[in-house]
Amino acid sequence: MEGERAHPVNNYGLMLPACGRIPQSPLFLLMRYFEVMSKNLSALVRACGLVLVCVPASVSAAEQSPPTLKLAGDWQVQVSSGGQAEAVTLDVAPPNEFTVKAEKHDQLPLFNPGTAGWIKGAALRGVVAQECTSFGMLDPASVVVRTATQADARRLEQGKDYQVDPDWGTIGRVAGGSLGENQAVYIDYRYAAMRLDSIVLTGAGKIELRQGKPHVSLPEPPTLKDGERRLANVYLSGRMAKLEAQNLFPILEAAYPEQPKSSPSVAERLLPKTLAKLRSGSPVRILAWGDSVTVGTFVPDSDHNRWQAQFVERLQTQFPQAKIELLTEAWGGRSTASYLAEPPGSPHNYQEKVLGVKPDLVVSEFVNDAGLTPEQVEERYSKFLADFTAIGAEWIILTPHYVRPDWMGLTAQRDIDSDPRPYVAGVRQFAASHKVALGDASLRWGRLWRQGIPYNTLNMNTINHPNPLGMKLFADSLMVLFP
Repeated sequence: MEGERAHPVNNYGLMLPACGRIPQSPLFLLMRYFEVMSKNLSALVRACGLVLVCVPASVSAAEQSPPTLKLAGDWQVQVSSGGQAEAVTLDVAPPNEFTVKAEKHDQLPLFNPGTAGWIKGAALRGVVAQECTSFGMLDPASVVVRTATQADARRLEQGKDYQVDPDWGTIGRVAGGSLGENQAVYIDYRYAAMRLDSIVLTGAGKIELRQGKPHVSLPEPPTLKDGERRLANVYLSGRMAKLEAQNLFPILEAAYPEQPKSSPSVAERLLPKTLAKLRSGSPVRILAWGDSVTVGTFVPDSDHNRWQAQFVERLQTQFPQAKIELLTEAWGGRSTASYLAEPPGSPHNYQEKVLGVKPDLVVSEFVNDAGLTPEQVEERYSKFLADFTAIGAEWIILTPHYVRPDWMGLTAQRDIDSDPRPYVAGVRQFAASHKVALGDASLRWGRLWRQGIPYNTLNMNTINHPNPLGMKLFADSLMVLFP
């Protein structure tokens, strides 16, 4: 654990006021508390691209109701909102396109058509996301490959000298072509970027469209001014011929609708030993066990932004007397079956690296188990439950986040409250029938569209690696279990 900071940072990366002399007036303390909380909450909301609406008594419910959006043209959206006499038609600019000239690659690997698109060859740098490339950004017809920078230099022939994956933006040489193994190439191409534009109700009561910041994987909505309200987001997902209904995200709720905590809490019922140690200040060892999402070192400031770090920091704040030790055992690209298959002495042997560290609490996250059927969940997770019980450990299972839409059988990123994966249904059923604590992160990811957020814009690699806000949803689902 880190030592003290002169200015502590809360769980969302926002500065808290430094401690000083505390006045004795209870009224002053109460007023100061709400002032500080209000400022920090406002900063959090702006950082996450969300909106909290303070509704004056004079504002009617109709004026605060979600807007009605419909397409009025290929790049036009008609907006009707409470308090507006007429519908407003807004022109949406097509996705931003960028041109790259003479991008140098010292050599190209052989193109491998038999593997995943983002590793078939060298990545064109304009479409690089975290760890891989971003799907659907490259204009494949724009790719020109030369062996020198001069405009009249010989152009290589696609299919004969090199090959391109048109969706993932990777390129490699073709065996038997004229391009040598260690020969440099210069590549021209165009690519598009994602964008999140916002439909905004201004302080003057006008409806306007504001452009967001384009990015190939993590587009950011525009920042609002004081007194403005975000009505909806328009999601430009990359290269597009026109807008479709699935690109429109009216904001239906400002945040996830938290349910009232049960009494007794989940932790009091299902995690009594862990909770007792947190309350008493006895040492408690928490093991975060999972795959690449739990590795989490791809997240900026990962020491604070990985889901397990956010969870433990918030748990420490809630139980300031607690002595928490956080361990992480994670293996990128692997599942629970991978751990069970590792022999003794392996860096990821289940018996040694999970059971052997004698955790008080195991929190497991395995999106790579998502191919399991409910029957397979019952069989495998029953073994884990028996093993954890035998060493005196308690267990929280995290349901996985949402990943690439096509990997989940989804065709859009809205109207997706219910997770379609049988694995998620199986985990929920297992937890309920065996009285195991469940951190249901999937529920939170499934409702992001209601907050105007296309969920995959929180995946840094556009596939399955959450950004800090995505990691926060895991921590949120864990914290609600505790009193």
